[in-house]
Amino acid sequence: MTHEQLAGRVEASFAPGATIDEAAVEETIALLDQGKVRVAEPDPDSDTGWRTNAWAKMAVLLFFQIRGMETTSVGPFEYHDKLPLKTGYQEAGVRVVPPATARFGAYLSPGVILMPSYVNIGAWVGPGSMVDTWVTVGSCAQIGADVHLAGGVGIGGVLEPPQAAPVIVEDGAFIGSRCIVTEGVRVGREAVLGAGVVLTGSTPIIDVTGPEPVEHRGVVPERAIVIPGSRAREFPAGAYGLPCGLVIGYRTEATDDKVRLNDVLRSFGSSLA
Repeated sequence: MTHEQLAGRVEASFAPGATIDEAAVEETIALLDQGKVRVAEPDPDSDTGWRTNAWAKMAVLLFFQIRGMETTSVGPFEYHDKLPLKTGYQEAGVRVVPPATARFGAYLSPGVILMPSYVNIGAWVGPGSMVDTWVTVGSCAQIGADVHLAGGVGIGGVLEPPQAAPVIVEDGAFIGSRCIVTEGVRVGREAVLGAGVVLTGSTPIIDVTGPEPVEHRGVVPERAIVIPGSRAREFPAGAYGLPCGLVIGYRTEATDDKVRLNDVLRSFGSSLA
């Protein structure tokens, strides 16, 4: 069955009152698990450079409906859930440190390292990426190649509505400790988020490197170096600072080294970890 045929069957199943085509849903989730289908994928013809495959997200939502609760034992651990755990790490060339967990329907490319962390269904993690300790990669998030998600990073899941773009972290990006990226934010190629940056779809990302501020929302520019900031806003009770991200520079050959990046960030009171 072609992907176009599969998409048509899943979309028909998602219509209100429709009977779920369980075979089509199961096949889609298996393809997501193998990396042969992605919830979102690069598309040079798109304004954003990405295309969201809403039908794949529909399949994830339908999968929860057709699955029953099951008990799974893994050594001394017991799980009770609707979805099975991902397996076959050795064959896939993936290093998994206990008690890291990935759900069936998430794809981990060769060379990925999972420290004790969690990767949800529909997520895609590119070759050579590091998912560090206590990181959460939410449902359908797309993590590029050679990305480092440092300790405690939270990458949000975006399942509904199906046409909404997931969180995307492009190749070579470094996401510092305890950062939170949600609501379909796209982090551009080789960008750096200093420790503690929180970005939602509505968070201002302000480039302060020039004579006038340049504001972005939902997108971190390629190779940008971002630290936590705040911007004053007037309320009836007074003026208060609202969080934002500050672009304080862009990566160069001199800042590609992690130690040098930390030096740059610390000059503005931040760091990677």
